[in-house]
Amino acid sequence: MSAPFAAPLVGAPLDRVDGRRKVTGSATYSAEWPVPGLVYGYLVLSTIAAGRISRIDVGAARAQSGVIEIMTSANAPRVNAKPQSPNERNLMVLQDDEVRYDRQPVAVVIAQSFEAAKYAASLVRVDYQTAKPLLGFAQGEHYTPSEIHGEPANTLRGDALLALAQSPIRIDNVYTTPQENHNPMEPHATIAQWDGDRLTVYDANQGVFPARARLAYTFGLPTPNVRVITKFVGGGFGCKGSQWPHTILAAMAAKLTGRPVRIELWRPQMWGSVGYRPPTVQRVALGATRDGVLTSQVHEVTSRTSMFDEFVEPSGVLTTMLYASPTLRVTHTLTRLNYGTPTFMRAPGESSGSFALESALDELAYAAGIDPVELRLRNYAEIDPTKKIPFSSKSLRECYGAGAAAFDWKRRQPQPRSMRDGRSLVGMGMATAVYPTRRSKASAAARIEPDGHAVVRSGGVDIGTGAYTVFTQVAAQTLGLAPERVRFELGDSTFPEAPAAGGSQLTASVGSAVELAALDARARVVALAVADPGSPLYGAAPDALGINDGRIFRRDQPSRGETYAALLARHGGTPIEGRATADTDEPPKYSMHAFGAQFAEVRVDPDLGEVRLVRQVGAFACGRILNAKTARSQYLGGMVFGAGMALLEHSRSDERSGRVMNANLAEYLVPVNLDIGSVDVVIVPENDPHVNEIGVKGIGEIGVVGAAAAIANAVFHATGKRIRDLPIAPEKLLV
Repeated sequence: MSAPFAAPLVGAPLDRVDGRRKVTGSATYSAEWPVPGLVYGYLVLSTIAAGRISRIDVGAARAQSGVIEIMTSANAPRVNAKPQSPNERNLMVLQDDEVRYDRQPVAVVIAQSFEAAKYAASLVRVDYQTAKPLLGFAQGEHYTPSEIHGEPANTLRGDALLALAQSPIRIDNVYTTPQENHNPMEPHATIAQWDGDRLTVYDANQGVFPARARLAYTFGLPTPNVRVITKFVGGGFGCKGSQWPHTILAAMAAKLTGRPVRIELWRPQMWGSVGYRPPTVQRVALGATRDGVLTSQVHEVTSRTSMFDEFVEPSGVLTTMLYASPTLRVTHTLTRLNYGTPTFMRAPGESSGSFALESALDELAYAAGIDPVELRLRNYAEIDPTKKIPFSSKSLRECYGAGAAAFDWKRRQPQPRSMRDGRSLVGMGMATAVYPTRRSKASAAARIEPDGHAVVRSGGVDIGTGAYTVFTQVAAQTLGLAPERVRFELGDSTFPEAPAAGGSQLTASVGSAVELAALDARARVVALAVADPGSPLYGAAPDALGINDGRIFRRDQPSRGETYAALLARHGGTPIEGRATADTDEPPKYSMHAFGAQFAEVRVDPDLGEVRLVRQVGAFACGRILNAKTARSQYLGGMVFGAGMALLEHSRSDERSGRVMNANLAEYLVPVNLDIGSVDVVIVPENDPHVNEIGVKGIGEIGVVGAAAAIANAVFHATGKRIRDLPIAPEKLLV
């Protein structure tokens, strides 16, 4: 008996099931768990980028009222700080006296209150033997990484450099993006509590199972001895997708003191040991015929990693599959420098890479005298040009058309500086959006309770995107229940295992497992009914039955049926549970991606260089939409994220010290309401039977991709000045 997936519940704009808890303050975030005997830790961070600690004076700090202990490398518990797999970070957790980057943890003050710990931390005095740090791209060791998340670091097809040299039209420029730092409303926070050799951690993270694995390995514990709980996350965007020193340090401090310890990062500490989007230098060269058909694509990316770890910003990956061309050269180079390790930031690689590639496409459109949308259509890839396999679905052509119509692209006059609104220069730009469709192994359990309601569980984490809501919709529809009769539980490592919420994979992965688990529970209940002589459904074929509002009935005689509750009551009131794991071990037969088209309109003051973002329109095709309201919210949020990338965000480092000079929200600028004009989303219908059981493509990141390029292209159209270095600040337009 298949799930009634065509019913209107899935896809409907259901309000967030966790919304009331969040707006009333009853949602418990990781720093808010009421743990008895809780004490507070505060990190002391280094003030140099390279060297060694020669002395730490903790006398004044220890003398303060309320201070319990001060943990340094001299008394910190010994742990396994190095990673056990290439996907993990090498963590600086007080295991030696070497300093490798600015704002590295060098001590933890533990006190009875947060205020006491913070004040005492300010009294800790650290003396260093300083070394000269490597801080500029030209100073560090350059090398080619062996791979990027399991894929080749370099992709070559034909002789792209020769084809470029022979092309009638050539574009060859360097585009740069700066360091950007995550600033979710909820900073990183951890509560760690030991009970003998068992560790419980309440942690603001995007995946409880990766956190559990790292904690178990770090402390040499059996995995079942570690429990990680993350019920609500106040934004992650990638920074909470990896394990960082503060989580380990909280557990170390709890072990040292014998008390549960909470460590919550202060806002400036978010520029320390919790990652960032690394700066990139990207050469993009395009060769084309006179009618704009690509003959060569060259995309050479250089980005930063730390002295002790490897993280690659895969900015060139989208170039390998987005446009058709006979030759291709995509390379990635890393530079080792004295900064902390970078990490994933919403649409990692695709966001920074699309700025460079889509800006270059815009430059090619002007050089060839072809409309930017038309140019992209002339180079449309019908199959993945590198993997030589078909796309599972691709509605990009429809996205161009729907987006251009909603934006009124035909109103655009092609010449730069040709459109005005009073004194302001008017610009209109566009870019392509693409993001890979990923899926990982995930499990779920669906239990029908004696009173007829359902409890569904999976260990995934809702990072604010609406996972609680969409999984409730999938479970409710599959079980034939109203959403209010389903309670969905997430974020606990004692639940069925699920991947981290990152890479736009959680909904596709866990959603598929939820449907399968609900189908399993439903089939068990139906089997019980048709085998029960006391049931009006006795002897019926399972496929002849339907379920609606918690009642099983014969499709040919709807009056003959009974509720879940009545059936279970006759069988002792025992719950019935279904379990399932969604996974695929088959080699990919299709190239799986979500696609979209971004459009932007700006007004530029010709005297002051001020850019005002007037409009954004995004048209996206991402398979089945589980909730129209939360989907639109994700697209809108991604587009605003991209606007910040284009116009505002930039962590400014002093290249003498490695210190970020604007490590606060007063000087690290992010978009506010007045920075954003109207934002419109067009959801292009798409059916993809190949991606997963529920036909879902992730949507959390694609809204960022191409947004910065569309804005940059609009600024060029308005001013005739091409800004290849983000963000687009007024002074760059006035040069």
